[in-house]
Amino acid sequence: MRKELISSNSSEVESYSETSSRSLDPLPTAEDLEGDSTLRPRQLTQFIGQPQLTEHLQILIEAARIRDKPVDHLLFAGPPGLGKTSLAGVVAREMGVGLRITSGPALTRGGDLAAMLTDLNEGDVLFIDEIHRMARAVEEILYPAMEDFKMDIVIGKGPTARSIRLDIPPFTLIGATTRTGLVAGPLRDRFGFVARLDYYDTPDLVAIIIRSARILGVEIDHEGAAEIAKRSRGTPRIANRLLRRVRDFVEVRGDGRITHASAVEGLELFGVDEIGLDKLDRAILEALCTRFGGKPVGLSTLAQCVGEEMDTIEDAYEPYLVRQGLVLRTPRGRLATEKAWAHLGIQQPASQDSRLF
Repeated sequence: MRKELISSNSSEVESYSETSSRSLDPLPTAEDLEGDSTLRPRQLTQFIGQPQLTEHLQILIEAARIRDKPVDHLLFAGPPGLGKTSLAGVVAREMGVGLRITSGPALTRGGDLAAMLTDLNEGDVLFIDEIHRMARAVEEILYPAMEDFKMDIVIGKGPTARSIRLDIPPFTLIGATTRTGLVAGPLRDRFGFVARLDYYDTPDLVAIIIRSARILGVEIDHEGAAEIAKRSRGTPRIANRLLRRVRDFVEVRGDGRITHASAVEGLELFGVDEIGLDKLDRAILEALCTRFGGKPVGLSTLAQCVGEEMDTIEDAYEPYLVRQGLVLRTPRGRLATEKAWAHLGIQQPASQDSRLF
């Protein structure tokens, strides 16, 4: 098969143009989109973590090579920042084909997708991030394209309109979603392999940080990498972002070498505490514990209290707080747990014991 440089659609950058600049936000910032290209693994052997998934991909890729056919369509699900885009690039490079990247929100018209499909070469990988956010009219163009490598185009309007079916080169569609339940059933059923990426454990994050530090030319010891990993929320994207912030810190106020002590000092300076919470995370906990006296709080009220949008609270902050056992989602609202009170160093009133809710 032909080999090309991996190309990226500018719409990916546009779709994230309004992303928050939080250090612990799992969504990519402009710095991530620019810098990740050097840190992303280029082969499956370089991809750290997700061992079961990488084993499955190895088999799928090798089988496709034997048959001299494109890899079957793939759907990667899971929280942002775990490596879905990186895996799409790995698949393309392992197959020696080109990669086109776009996102569901960027494909607003059927013509946008049709232009991309007709521009593909045989075997190419088309990666659609946030595929669950595609418009229905755009999504329906994918159905014949995925199954039969054909595309229906309507020419004209009204009584004179007619449909033409065009052949498109065989290709691999890789979709990524953070909400599998929002992917339409007919679309999900057309993927030959669906996989979910899990959060990373600390040893894998340490290995990722050490690898990234080597690429960035930063000297780091194991203890320093472990401290960064511990505060990275199980997410490689956040780990690499915190590594860059600590690198900045040691270059300006240290000797350029990341140790445990310098990692702790640098991360605390940037407001990341020992369990990976930042200022806004703590503001949510403080609001639940102090302003509302430990009682359940509705999402809209909580969002107004901390000055954030409800969707931002629900998608960016809350998942980690819930996963860490700091916040409970109850039918009556969000509730701080005993662990949250203890983390803030505040005595929990006996009458507001979270076990009662």
